[in-house]
Amino acid sequence: MKRPLVQTPSKPRPLPRSARAGASRVVVLVGPTASGKTRLGVELAERLNGEIISADSQQVYRGLDLGTAKPSFEERHRVPHHLVDVADLDAGESLSAGAFVRLADEAIADVRRRGRLPLIVGGTGLWIRSLLRGIVEAPPVDPELRRRLEERAAREGREALHAELCRVDPDTAAQTSPRNLVHVLRALELYRLTGQRPSELKARHAFAELRYDAKVLGLAPPREELYRRIDERVAQMFVQGLVDEVRAFVSRGLRGAAQTKALGYPQALAVADGRTSVAEAVRLTARDTRHYAKRQLTWFRADPLVEWLAWPVVAEELADRLSRMGFRGETG
Repeated sequence: MKRPLVQTPSKPRPLPRSARAGASRVVVLVGPTASGKTRLGVELAERLNGEIISADSQQVYRGLDLGTAKPSFEERHRVPHHLVDVADLDAGESLSAGAFVRLADEAIADVRRRGRLPLIVGGTGLWIRSLLRGIVEAPPVDPELRRRLEERAAREGREALHAELCRVDPDTAAQTSPRNLVHVLRALELYRLTGQRPSELKARHAFAELRYDAKVLGLAPPREELYRRIDERVAQMFVQGLVDEVRAFVSRGLRGAAQTKALGYPQALAVADGRTSVAEAVRLTARDTRHYAKRQLTWFRADPLVEWLAWPVVAEELADRLSRMGFRGETG
């Protein structure tokens, strides 16, 4: 009996609306950190005459390398990658979801013009949702409200604001790290400005007409395997020189850059400062990465677009299935 390529859902799921007329075809590969998205994406791109568009909110930054598990030089040589190393930390550049959508739209159009298949690969759920469904219409930042919330965070700690978010919108809180103060503040702002939970705004938006004809595939190893991969990756990050990478940031005056709050960087900074040991930094980074992976899975499992792949994934079989469905480059 032939092994299924996708998991059978445990219960019926609502169907999202179809793509708008004339929408370009894309493959989207999502999943938690350390699940093997990069490797599988490269293998699929090679078999389907495709190019990869990264949907990772940390890999966009030049110099933020070891802690973000960027595609290797060899992987980027095998398959063209877009939206990696496009923002300059030294210049204080940052990339919002809206800016990502604009750049990704341009990259997808470029890839399609050359007769190739765009493969969007990443784990930043907000960016992927925004690319496929558009940006959620929401009120702009209220400077006075933002100031009051920031003052409260400074006075009581970010955990106090996250606790409030847990009370008013448990679903959004479950998907938002207490360490991600920007997202916590914005969620509380939306609730206070609209009187609606951000999760409710998101749920209504989830069934908007799709901007692309997308096949969205989820990659999730069994929990024990995922945690083993996370532990292995984190240990390797420190062996390869994450602390030295952070020291280089500090020497360029980037200690306080928001981007250095990416997983592993605060712990590596503590090592560089002599405030903790490498062993403790590795332990804390692995713990935080496991928590982040759980939030990613919560986000993507709530999306009816995602078809979860049966584990282990055989790239050749999956590529053949996608090709037969018409998801391939013109000469693939």
